[in-house]
Order: sequence, then structure tokens, then C-alpha cells
Amino acid sequence: MPITDDLKKTLTDPTPLYALAGAGDLAYEKLREVPGKVEEITADRKAAQERAAARLQEAQTRLAEAQTKVTETVTTLPTDFKVLQERAQGFALQQVGRAAELAVKAKEVYDELAERGKVVVDRGRRETAKQIEEKGATFESKASSVVDEAVVKAADVADGVAGAVAPEDGPAAKSAAKPRAARKPASSKPSAG
Repeated sequence: MPITDDLKKTLTDPTPLYALAGAGDLAYEKLREVPGKVEEITADRKAAQERAAARLQEAQTRLAEAQTKVTETVTTLPTDFKVLQERAQGFALQQVGRAAELAVKAKEVYDELAERGKVVVDRGRRETAKQIEEKGATFESKASSVVDEAVVKAADVADGVAGAVAPEDGPAAKSAAKPRAARKPASSKPSAG
């Protein structure tokens, strides 16, 4: 329970009380000196009046200097405002320039990234196109061989059907008796590799 421990410590720590008592004692000591100073001042009235007059003169001099300084400051304010305005405009123009610089750099980085991305996509497209061409060539050669086999089998079946249906002495039999020339397989297109 750190909170209760801190609270107990705060309530049992006498340091703040001691500080308050010390301040009160110091004030009491200074107040005890006041009557002696008052008696001193009243006893030496002439000297006190001279000191008061000197202090008044000094205060008037300071007041005149302060008025002069204020007047001088007020008269220079318009030029200070102009200087400040010029500085602010210059600073604003610098910031606009920096912003334009950053915008140009951002555009350059953006363009570089776009170019890099285009190269990657083009490379991917070329690889995909090459794969498609390779698969197409493989498919074409397989299809060509399947078609050739089908043509040969169809010719064999047609010969078998013709032999079974045709009379043996008729003109169809004579043509069936002629040896059949080997059929050429369908020509395949050269693959573009």
C-alpha cells in the first residue's frame, strides 16, 4: 500500500511545519526592527527630507528616461514591424521553396518507384508469355501426335468396315485388294521457341 505509506509520511513529516514557523519568526524579527528605524527617521528629519528629495529627484530622472525610451521604442515600432514583416515574408518564401523542393523530390522518388514497378511487371509479363508459348508448343505437338494417331486408327477402321461390307468379286473388292499407301501424318507447325 504505497499510497497510504506516502500519506502517513506526509502527515507525520514535520518539515513543512518547521518552514512555516521559521518564516513567521523571521517576519517577527524584522517587525521588531521597524520601531527603531521609525525613531531613527523621525530624529533625523532633515537628513530624511534630503534623502527623500534625492530619491524623488532620482525617480523623476528615471521617469523622464523611461518616457524617452518608450517614445523612442514607439517611434521605431513601425520600422520594426516592417522589418518583421519582411523577415516573415522572406521566411514564408523560404518555406515555400523548401516545400517545392520536397515536392520535386517526392515526385522524383515516385517516378523512380513507378519505373521500377514497370520493369518488374514487364519482366513478369515476358516470363508469363514465354511460359504460355512453351505450354502452347507442347500442347500443339501433343495434339498433332494425337490427331495423327486418330487419323491412322480411323483409316484402319474404315478399311476394316469397307472389307466387311464389300463383296469379294466386285469393283470395291478390287480397290480393297490394292495395297494401301502409308498415310502421312498431319504436318505440324514449327514451334516458335
